[in-house]
Amino acid sequence: MPGHESALDRKPEWEPRYPGSGRMKGKVAIVTGADSGIGRATAVLFAREGAKVAIAYLSEHDDARKTRELCEAEGAEVLLSAGDLGDPKHAQGFVDAVMERFGQIDSLIQIAGEQHPDYDVTDITPEQLQRTFQSNIYSMFYLAQAVRPHLKRGATIVNCTSITMYQGAPILLDYSATKGAITAFTRSLSGQLIEDGIRVNGVAPGPIWTPLNPCGGMPEEEMDDWGTDTPMGRAGEPNEVAPAFLFLACEDSSYMSGQVLHPNGGTVVSG
Repeated sequence: MPGHESALDRKPEWEPRYPGSGRMKGKVAIVTGADSGIGRATAVLFAREGAKVAIAYLSEHDDARKTRELCEAEGAEVLLSAGDLGDPKHAQGFVDAVMERFGQIDSLIQIAGEQHPDYDVTDITPEQLQRTFQSNIYSMFYLAQAVRPHLKRGATIVNCTSITMYQGAPILLDYSATKGAITAFTRSLSGQLIEDGIRVNGVAPGPIWTPLNPCGGMPEEEMDDWGTDTPMGRAGEPNEVAPAFLFLACEDSSYMSGQVLHPNGGTVVSG
């Protein structure tokens, strides 16, 4: 997990849809899970907007190298780091490496995550439960703790939650639980940091075509019509979500904190 984008027959659409306008010029952004999917699209978009990008990923080295090439083609300086961000020592070491390379951190974009489908609650093993929480929410705590001493007024944190936080997902119990935790974490951290001029927001995608679902994140039998139950009748593409992360990371959203954006194909959710 989350799988290799290079192995997909139909490749996700990652390319930014418009020219850059310098909204991240002079900024350094950490983007987790940036080897593929939404993370890749976000990293490339930030690069196009002038950011230096630190890419964190688990183990998909071929995908990560491709993302680096795409960001460098946009003129960005790039740092790659492989490893488990759910390990606090690795999270701290990654942040130390970013500071050593770039000397600042302006945006922390937390997208990395994993999911494991189970049709019955009794099928979720303690090992799976621990793994899902470690990847999806523990990593966010550890990275937030590691970057906090380096964040100055005007810095931003944007966390990836999910439509499953609002609707639930019967075969993704542990994943949905982590997304609820991420939303609560986002709102609470916003309240803690807002007086220091640091904004914290979230993005809650609906079904997006990334390696996560076809590479084991959903049962194979669920994939034939996956995403067609949205009001738009289709799954989204990563480059339809990345602009939400950019908006919340830059000054365009200067009067927003503790909020969640919903690129989900038109599904109306509360909160």
